[in-house]
Amino acid sequence: MTKPSVKELSVTTTFLDMLKDDEGATLVEYGLVVSLIAVAAIVAIGALGTKVSDTFNAIATKITPPS
Repeated sequence: MTKPSVKELSVTTTFLDMLKDDEGATLVEYGLVVSLIAVAAIVAIGALGTKVSDTFNAIATKITPPS
């Protein structure tokens, strides 16, 4: 069996340090919150979009253009 090179040890050490670092978890949590907000906004816009459009169309048909 050969001994690992200095570069291999450096990569392994860096990877293990990244696993121990908990600051990345905060970024992942923020990403999840943002994605949930985006999904909620898309659902709300989809549900309300046709109602708002119908309301504006009803108002537009009642407005008479200037003569």
